[in-house]
Amino acid sequence: MRDLIEVIEYLRSRGEVLEIKKELEPEIEPTKYIIESDRKGLTLMFSIKGSSLRCVANVLSSRERLYELLRVTRDEEAYGKIMRALGSKGRTREVSFRDNYREVHVLLKNIPAIKFYPKDGGKYITSSIVVAKTPEFDSYNASIHRLMIIGNRQLAIRLVPRHLHHIVKENKKVGKETPIAIAIGVHPLALLAASLSPPYGVFELELFEHLAGKYLEVARTPIYDLPIPAYSSIIIEGRITKELADEGPFLDILGLYDRVRRQPVITVDKIYFNKENIPFHVILPASNEHRILMGFPREALIWEAVRKVVARVKKVRLTPASGCWLHAVISIGKNMEGDGKSAIMAAFAAHSSLKHVVVVDEDIDPDNMEEVEWAIATRLQAGRGLVIIRYARGSTLDPSSMDGITDKVGIDATMPLGKEAVFRRPKLS
Repeated sequence: MRDLIEVIEYLRSRGEVLEIKKELEPEIEPTKYIIESDRKGLTLMFSIKGSSLRCVANVLSSRERLYELLRVTRDEEAYGKIMRALGSKGRTREVSFRDNYREVHVLLKNIPAIKFYPKDGGKYITSSIVVAKTPEFDSYNASIHRLMIIGNRQLAIRLVPRHLHHIVKENKKVGKETPIAIAIGVHPLALLAASLSPPYGVFELELFEHLAGKYLEVARTPIYDLPIPAYSSIIIEGRITKELADEGPFLDILGLYDRVRRQPVITVDKIYFNKENIPFHVILPASNEHRILMGFPREALIWEAVRKVVARVKKVRLTPASGCWLHAVISIGKNMEGDGKSAIMAAFAAHSSLKHVVVVDEDIDPDNMEEVEWAIATRLQAGRGLVIIRYARGSTLDPSSMDGITDKVGIDATMPLGKEAVFRRPKLS
């Protein structure tokens, strides 16, 4: 499947696409439909008043869909693909920009951005891949950022201290703005590639090759010569300026409002629409799609780290209730006492935002929280099974943290070796 349209048509052929015929208001109303379709496991197609573009939501809304696109059937295969992508350099194939896009003379108000919740700071674009050149290397960076519309030609971009933040900082040192291209409405695996965290200087969109098994076709933008996915819905060229503006509040992955911050302002130079009318992708904050894109690459990192210290790792899950971000449950096969604690420490090292980790035996399913609670109830003794790390780096999304500084708890809820008969549930056959 080359682009987002082909993915949607594939889902439609299986009866997994819901179409809303009426035009929706750009504030709040789409959220209700997206939530309901998310609960039903359906992709949603809809239109927003004031925009000619069709919208799509809940494209990558389940682990099963992700595995289909990755062409894998098991966790280990999926994690392996992620880790191989992170450890390899990929390639892209260039095609003509003008063959695929037309410049449009529209304002940002004509883009189907949405105000999802009543206290949001404004209308947001939530599926945008931002591409920028790395100042130190002949390479590029691609990452996903939420964008708040603050004017006819201006956006506020939420930057966290990662690669794009570094690029902007380095350009500021020499008095430069940061030219960028924003791509919206791309193949879901391009979004996944942009969600990965390879070493600085590795262009994330090149990793699409390892995820999809084929090159990502890219086109270079007319003004800044930046490589963007050739079959995106919309491309915006602009500059991250030295100006700051209030960004937020905005609902985050935990289903809580993130605070208002002073964030960089993007000035828009040109807007282009795809000639094939590819739908505009909307990612509902705190939805399954949001959690998969944000959390799944971290699951792979945890799996890789834990299997280096424990011989058998059966399953890793970042839990939905924690936004697939703060809590992990890991099932392992113990070879020796202490394996549970080794797994805990490896998980914390692999994903610094983790707050709580529960390690269980192979007979406990991390997808079944009743089984996990049962293991804690019957196999944990706090005096020997708890690991507490005080004042560690965590996540600023956690409202109980002190600006991201948090206490972490690991729970070793595994059976003592040699006493399995006492701790296992009996079977009838």
